[in-house]
Amino acid sequence: MRLYHLALLAALPCLLVPALLSAQNTGSVKIDSPFRPPVQFTDETTPPQIPADVTDDRRVARNYPEQPPVIPHNVRDYQLNLNTNRCLTCHSRQYTEAVQAPMISITHYLDREGQTLGAVSPRRYFCMQCHVPQTTAQPLVTNTFQTIDSMTSRPSSGGPEK
Repeated sequence: MRLYHLALLAALPCLLVPALLSAQNTGSVKIDSPFRPPVQFTDETTPPQIPADVTDDRRVARNYPEQPPVIPHNVRDYQLNLNTNRCLTCHSRQYTEAVQAPMISITHYLDREGQTLGAVSPRRYFCMQCHVPQTTAQPLVTNTFQTIDSMTSRPSSGGPEK
């Protein structure tokens, strides 16, 4: 599930509760949301198009230390279940040389006690619980995040230090 889906799910109770309370006597629920035009609960609308994946295979700079790298390629229809992990066909130790893909971190081969395993740790097996593919979707909320590097390299305002 992508980050913008999680944000929408988190906002859902805040959007539905007022609509349900206002519909006590009307028998019809009208949902007012900043994310879509007002509609009746029973109206059917066409869903928005799914944004295209970024597929340029360029590594994206990380915004903070320990951030999991984002996936710079399409992963639709990748099989990722208990028996198969398609990510490991390129990113595991034995295949990275042949396909020129970056190897997964050595931390993915450690168990809870810090012991090195011969294969990927079961707790690190499902890659997309931490690593997310990039899309061309526009954020629902304006992002003002600044990296620590951009904040420390700014010229000072010249004012007195406190």
